[in-house]
Amino acid sequence: MKKKTVLDIMELYDSNQKITMLTAYDYVMASILDEAGTDILLVGDTMGMVVYGQKTTLRVTLEDSIRHTQAVARGAKSAMVVGDLPFGTFQVSREEAIRNSIKLIQLGNAEAIKLEGGSERISAIEGILDAGIPVMGHLGLTPQSIHKFGGFKVQGRSEETAKKLIEEARVLEEAGIFSLVLEAIPWEVAKNITEAVSIPTIGIGAGPHCSGQVLVTYDMLGYFDFKAKFVKRYADLKKHILSAVQEYNREVREESFPDLSYSYEMPK
Repeated sequence: MKKKTVLDIMELYDSNQKITMLTAYDYVMASILDEAGTDILLVGDTMGMVVYGQKTTLRVTLEDSIRHTQAVARGAKSAMVVGDLPFGTFQVSREEAIRNSIKLIQLGNAEAIKLEGGSERISAIEGILDAGIPVMGHLGLTPQSIHKFGGFKVQGRSEETAKKLIEEARVLEEAGIFSLVLEAIPWEVAKNITEAVSIPTIGIGAGPHCSGQVLVTYDMLGYFDFKAKFVKRYADLKKHILSAVQEYNREVREESFPDLSYSYEMPK
């Protein structure tokens, strides 16, 4: 089974094939998503919310990202693995951004890194690229900046902010990123950005005109009661898990499980 690389992602883009990306945080889920033919697995800092129950992504550490990326990398036989740089690991200095990116590649076995932000991150991005590490950008609603935005709010709704997003996308492309996540922006703006750059755009809440799409896997599988406007649920796993666990609890309490058919016998 051939492992996807940046070149394969660019080949999909050049041939006008849509790119699929989903989040993964553990070996079992990564194995399933990989077997299903997903192009990219993102070990997102969304783990802070969906794995650790935090209200934001801001408390995720580099050690968290490394540990979860290791697990995902073991399950990804074909999909490309992208590790998310958590808040505080790339904002302080270019050197720290390079150092932490190297750790995510060397210790976490990621094959590329993602970081949030625009022109203010160019120095860090160029340094990471100089170290031989592919970089995925991220514009629009960047969750690590929710205090600056005043919450999880759609970005680029005014003509001025839409124009700024297009300019920032071009700057990031010129710096050398291989792809760009566009999150929670009007579809018209995402379409304009996609047409303005020559690298793949990966949308999440950014409409159908991006080069590919990404969702938080737990969201699209229906693990939660909450559902964002842009999330399509492809399953309702919470319902099935809840039913299975309730049945297990009932059978144990009624002493119908385990019966002897599930038990070992002494050798005769």
